[in-house]
Parts: sequence; structure tokens; C-alpha cells
Amino acid sequence: MTGSLFEPEQAKYQPLAARMRPRDLSEYVGQQHLLAPDKPLYKALSAGRLHSMIFWGPPGVGKTSLARTISESTGAHFETISAVLAGVKEIRAAVEMAKQRWASHGQASVVFVDEVHRFNKSQQDAFLPHVEDGTIVLIGATTENPSFELNNALLSRCRVYLLRSLTDADLTDLLNVALHDETRGLGERQLHIADDATAKLIAGCQGDGRMLLNLLEMCSDLLTEQDMEITVALLSEVMASDVRRYDKGGDLFYDQISALHKSVRGSDPDAAIYWLARMLDGGCEPLYIARRLVRMATEDIGNADPRAMEIALNAWMVQERLGSPEGELAIAQAAIYLASAAKSNAAYNAYNAAMADVKQEPSYEVPWHLRNAPTKLMKELGFGEEYRYAHDEPGAFAAGESYFPEAIKERRYYHPEERGMEAKIGEKLRYLQSLNQASDRQRYPGMGNGKQGQDNDIDRD
Repeated sequence: MTGSLFEPEQAKYQPLAARMRPRDLSEYVGQQHLLAPDKPLYKALSAGRLHSMIFWGPPGVGKTSLARTISESTGAHFETISAVLAGVKEIRAAVEMAKQRWASHGQASVVFVDEVHRFNKSQQDAFLPHVEDGTIVLIGATTENPSFELNNALLSRCRVYLLRSLTDADLTDLLNVALHDETRGLGERQLHIADDATAKLIAGCQGDGRMLLNLLEMCSDLLTEQDMEITVALLSEVMASDVRRYDKGGDLFYDQISALHKSVRGSDPDAAIYWLARMLDGGCEPLYIARRLVRMATEDIGNADPRAMEIALNAWMVQERLGSPEGELAIAQAAIYLASAAKSNAAYNAYNAAMADVKQEPSYEVPWHLRNAPTKLMKELGFGEEYRYAHDEPGAFAAGESYFPEAIKERRYYHPEERGMEAKIGEKLRYLQSLNQASDRQRYPGMGNGKQGQDNDIDRD
């Protein structure tokens, strides 16, 4: 049989991104907040001191390359385990080989686990004793927040390093090396890239070095010997099917919705519409954003502008009924309104404070005067006695009345801000409080024993 996919000629091929992996720390691009000469990680590696660590960062920023480089620079054996395919059996086999390697040659073993967050609890636990006694040095890579995805026991035995998206300068350096390196890169082809194409490539990669090298290699494959220049037109053709870097269930997703929420809270409609566009462009479900806008209307605007919730709900309804693009435009309108509206978190704080008290304090009984009395027996027992029906009082306000359990009669949760509509609410509440203070009919203490205004109608309750 001929034409096997696994013939020796085929097996020799390596993508540009694989060929361009750094051979030592001097060739590593980016992450200077970790690898500058004065940083603790660089000093530890330069001294040959290995420790277990977790690399947390977006795709294409060099997590695997850094793990390999660390292993090679310290003379350790590099072993890779797939978090998707491997189980406890494979982990134990890797540990056993590490023991033999140390016993025979005194060589340390680095076990690298890409997407380590995909390991379940039992798989993560299988590492614990061997990481703790130094049998292996574990280096895990993840795009997800390790504090949510990894066991605390494993996290406590590893240092977590946050890797950042590559800067434009980092990507430019990587591009130049790939174009001119004749051994690992494309230097022997003597390619040239136009300045405007360089700018488009750097911007389109969004800090992802692997994406840059993959796009560069695709462009190279399309060029002929007669035309060795990468132009904007060629790059646009290669990037036509490009999908923005976006993870609907991961940290990038939550980072962007957090940025949108904080832009609305910070009254910056321009930033709000930018992050909204980023999320929609990345494939976020518009109804999810609509739901979050309702949350913003209640949490950060509240009674300072009650119209905010109505507008957010209307945008949600438009998206449900009409879909795209009308619904997305309505969501954009709502986001701009919410960002521009007066802000107050008084209702949000009041709710949280009341819930905290309810969970921590005794379950106080409902005062008798506030209890409903729809039956004769309940009336005879005094339910609802001395209740004052507010609509029968001057200004529809029963001055001096209390609606709290007696033990917490002075409690206050709602503190209106002096902004927007809530400023008027605060003014009214202060006026009503002055009426309470001036009243000679304070229920706690000194409330009279009269029964005027008693309400036993369940419809009024």
C-alpha cells in the first residue's frame, strides 16, 4: 500500500510555530514581568532551582514553550502528559519513570500538563505526594482561572504565574526572527512583508504568537518564487476566516463582561459600547448581555433612574422578538443609556445588608399589629389589633408607626444617594422621618392602646 500519511518524508514536517520554539531563555519572546533578569523566576531558573508551577494565560502566549525552555535550561527531562487523554494510570507511569531516572542518572523530571484544568479531582490528587516529595516537578498550563479549576491542595504546592498577551513589540520581534532565521524560520525564502501588512498582522493576532506564526506560514505557502512579498491583500485573504479570540465559557469571556459592567458603572458609554461590540463580534449570545444589563440597572443605577431597568428589559424583549440586528441595536441603546444614567447602589446594598441580617439574626416574630386577621378567632386573639391603615391618616402616612420587629425597630438598610431620582426619594424619606420623630404616637415605646384604624381585610394586607 502506498501513500501512507506516516511515511518518513511526511513525519519530518514541523509547523513554523513548532520550529520557532525557543532553545533557551535568551530566545524566549515576551513575559518580561517574569523573565527580566531582576525577577524572582529568572533568578531561580538561572540558579537551576526548579519548583512546581502553574502557567495561567490566554492561548498563544508561550506557556508550553516556557515549560520546555525551563526544562532544557536546567537539564531536566521533559515529559508531557495530555490532560484530555491521560488518567491516573499514565500519571503513575510517569512518576515511576521519574524515580528510575533520578536513581540511575540523578536527573530531575519535569512533567508538563497542558490544559491542566481538564484533570478531575482524582487525577489532580494523584500528583500531590510526588510533587510534595520532589519526585517530579509539575508544570501545568491553563487558560482558566486556577483558583476555580484546580484543587487547593495542588495549588498550595505550586507557584502560579500569570502570562500576559504578547505586546505589539513582542509580536514584531517574533515576526522579524521568523522572517530572518534561516535554520528554524523562513529566512532562506527571503520573504518581505509590507509595512501596512505588518500592522494588520500584528493587530489581527491579538497578542497570540502562535496565531502570528501560523498566519505567516500560510502566507508563505501562497507566495511564488516570482513574488515574495506579503501584502495586505494576501493577508486579508488568509485572515478571511479568522475568528476573534474569544472563549464563551472561560476567563476571556468573563474578563470582557466584567469590562462592560465596569464601563457602565463608571459612566463611560464609549467604553461600554466598545466592550459590547467586542463580545458580540466574538460570538456572545446577545440575550446573555441583555440579562446582564438588567443586573447593571438594578445593582448600579437602582432608584437613581428607575427608567434604566425598563429600558434594559425592553432591549431584552426586542432581542427575543426580533433577533439580529434590531435586537443588538436595542441592546446597544440600552447599554449607552445605562452608562449615561445617574448611579446608585443603595438598593443593592440595602438588599445585601438585609439578607445578611436575616441569615445571622434570630427569626423575629411578626408584630401582632402587622398580622393579618381574616378569621374571627384571629381577631379575638388580637391579630392586627392597633394597626393603623395608612390611607386613613393625613398624607396617607401613619406617623409614629413601626413596621419592624421591636428588637430591631431602629434598623436602617436603605440610604438613598444624592443623585438623580434618588435624591428626591431621600428628601421625602427625611421628611417622613421628621414626622415620625415629631409624633406622640410612637409604637415603641408609648403607643396608645386604642384600636382605631384596625384592618382585618386580607385584600388590604
